[in-house]
Amino acid sequence: MSEFNNKRQNSYIVKNALLETGFAREESVNGSFIHATTTALQNVSIENGKITRVWSGDIRAEGSEVVDAKGYLMLPAFKDMHVHLDKTLYGLPWQAVSSRRKTIYDMIAYEQQIIPALLKTSTHRAEQLIGLMQSYGTTFARTHFNIEPTSGFRSLENLQKALENVKDQFDADLVAFPQHGVFYTDSAALLTEAAKLDSVRFIGGVDPYGVDRAIEKVLDLTVGLALDNDKGIDIHLHDSGKEGLDTVEYLIRKVEENPSLKGKTFISHAFVLGRLDAKVLSGVAERLAEARIGIVSSIPFAGLVMPIPVLTRHGVQVFAGNDNIQDHWSTFGSGSMLQKAHLMAQLYGWTSEYDLSRAMKFATGNILPLSDDGVRIWPAAGDLAEFVLMEASCSAETVARISPVKAFVHKGNISWAADL
Repeated sequence: MSEFNNKRQNSYIVKNALLETGFAREESVNGSFIHATTTALQNVSIENGKITRVWSGDIRAEGSEVVDAKGYLMLPAFKDMHVHLDKTLYGLPWQAVSSRRKTIYDMIAYEQQIIPALLKTSTHRAEQLIGLMQSYGTTFARTHFNIEPTSGFRSLENLQKALENVKDQFDADLVAFPQHGVFYTDSAALLTEAAKLDSVRFIGGVDPYGVDRAIEKVLDLTVGLALDNDKGIDIHLHDSGKEGLDTVEYLIRKVEENPSLKGKTFISHAFVLGRLDAKVLSGVAERLAEARIGIVSSIPFAGLVMPIPVLTRHGVQVFAGNDNIQDHWSTFGSGSMLQKAHLMAQLYGWTSEYDLSRAMKFATGNILPLSDDGVRIWPAAGDLAEFVLMEASCSAETVARISPVKAFVHKGNISWAADL
């Protein structure tokens, strides 16, 4: 992992940035197909955290400070749309997940034991984990923080300290997450207070049936808090079978009844969708798309492959995240969103130039340099200066080879590798 040096700059030009310009087609007996991505070395001007111009040619008359990208590929910065920065074990001695804890209730009991000690160093460890994610080009995360009787508001407070310390290089949306159930551990009052905070963007939840045995009661409270406080919703749903499907369908109904929640409501994991037959899945996907309820996936496998191609084909917004990065819930999790896109490409057989280039959106939060028709749509004047420089020739190669990050820019602030 490269060491990165940080520099705050208000106005400068990035020269010799390799930008994608379109798709190259080749004719065959079966018709034309995309066989390559075209690129060009161009210049990008940055002012006050935004891109103001993209052009080719001379820069001598511009008069700004110049940063040489040295021909590295410029791509949108990576976004982790589901992570738990507040309770990582990263930075502590290695330990794998114990096989002794088999149920959600086992895990809740275990968290109640270890959280008091973890909170003593959670700010420092969150900063270390953010540094790891940044080294992989991630400059934004939607992060959940525990809100339950054992943590109270300390998990949030410690996480906010960590985010404040890296605010020039990293941003996050906060999700109030009742990890121990809304009612199972009497967390409703705490969740209600958290919902009132300006810093909290989403009201979270976990397995309304699997933890609380009360789908409608939990979701009614969650939806009510979101409406009363102008928040979004992010429900973690691991439940399968009838209960999992009932949860999805009830949440769809609540969003249909409250259109202001469209585009602001998400179901994380949604494992039940990976176990539905094709006809039922198609119907549910259509309703999710109509209600503009997004799915956030950690890309599980080992017996469960999520139907992400089906969801996207029906118009469902799908995002990706690392979820647990080396914590007591999961042994795995590298912190790399590019690795997630690479894994998806392998799982779904996205091996062509075109398909690999489209897979990049799962690392960038659905931002791509080229439209599906091969028209450049990023970067453009007015875009936020949020990008990475990669040692690669195009998006497809970046995904296929998990190419190295040479630099990242957040709010116009440059962090570059020592060898750049």
